[in-house]
Amino acid sequence: MKRRGFTVLVGALLVVALFRLLTIAPVPYAEYVPGPSFDTMGKDPTGKDVIQVTGAPVTQSKGQLRFLTVGVQPNLTMVEAIVGWFSGDDAVIPIELVIPPGETQEQVNKENASDFANSQSAASTAADIALGYPLKVTVDEVVKGSPAEGKLQHGDLVTAVDGQPIDSAERLISIVRSKPVGTTLSFAVTRGGQSLTIPVTSAADNDGNPRVGISSNATPTAPFTFKVPIENVGGPSAGLMLTLGMIDKIKPEDLTGGKIIAGTGTMDALGNVGPIGGIAQKIIAAKDAGAQFFLTPQSNCAEAKGADGAGLPLIKVATLQQGLDALADIRAGRTPPLC
Repeated sequence: MKRRGFTVLVGALLVVALFRLLTIAPVPYAEYVPGPSFDTMGKDPTGKDVIQVTGAPVTQSKGQLRFLTVGVQPNLTMVEAIVGWFSGDDAVIPIELVIPPGETQEQVNKENASDFANSQSAASTAADIALGYPLKVTVDEVVKGSPAEGKLQHGDLVTAVDGQPIDSAERLISIVRSKPVGTTLSFAVTRGGQSLTIPVTSAADNDGNPRVGISSNATPTAPFTFKVPIENVGGPSAGLMLTLGMIDKIKPEDLTGGKIIAGTGTMDALGNVGPIGGIAQKIIAAKDAGAQFFLTPQSNCAEAKGADGAGLPLIKVATLQQGLDALADIRAGRTPPLC
């Protein structure tokens, strides 16, 4: 009896340990789940406009332009991870893809908040340019010993480089870096009310990239400003839809054509749309929001096509202009380019 009792006790302890391992002890995985979506033309859960405009009247749209979010659940138990692996809606991923080694959840949250703020800034710049208000780019500092020393000056207004108009600081950098080291670039500047054309030959920086040796300031020329006061949203993936929402707020034309259009994708100041994570979960969130079309970053098309789209048209977008063209196709009853 004593031996049998001991065996039962050991078995019970093993069951308790196994139960704890499966249901309480965390495993090194996290889970992506569909998160809430927000209509950039509407209001957030607190009743505030998702995009606030100061300095211009706001137009109303009959449809919606929704950006999507992904919820992240860290500290999964084994049972939760197993359920997630077999779920069609969620994705279980290694925890280091969410919280990099050496970082804390708090640090990741701050980085995500910073990414969202930077996304808003880039969206605002891209929207200003698309609406016909390029930024005014002036030379701030000329690095001593650089190719620009003795040629460009503090306060020079840079209007073009090699004949290409300069509408943002990013455009200036992009043009310089698009040419090989040693290329002589033609800077069109305004100095003291006088228009000048100044040749500057690029040199290599410490990483071997072309540079001319200036820093610049970019000043908006638009008479209006945008603000996105929404809270508890992080990351850069709302950039495309924020940009489209900002444009739709200002333009008299209803870009939506009365449709519910969801989408995702990063946005830089040059109007380039970049890839994002959690595309499958965002497609699910789009369906839940009643979306009729889904603007998909070109880089995510292959992954998106493998997700359960349930017939939701996946529109391929690599630039802001392609996004605007797709909306024009939708309004006209045409089928935009699909993934």
